[in-house]
Amino acid sequence: MANKTLKVRLVKGLRGCQQRHRISVKALGLNKLNDVRELPDNPSVRGLINQVHYLVRVEQ
Repeated sequence: MANKTLKVRLVKGLRGCQQRHRISVKALGLNKLNDVRELPDNPSVRGLINQVHYLVRVEQ
């Protein structure tokens, strides 16, 4: 069975958002607009995505 992964893309800039949300985006490994990272599908990553749902898009 293959490990499940999520593709996460930063679709909105970080200007004007809360500092803790910027830290969450950085923890996901996203730096610039339209950066894409493939991350494991686990509860900690899901929690980070839920916190910054308005800044990122999950592509599967």
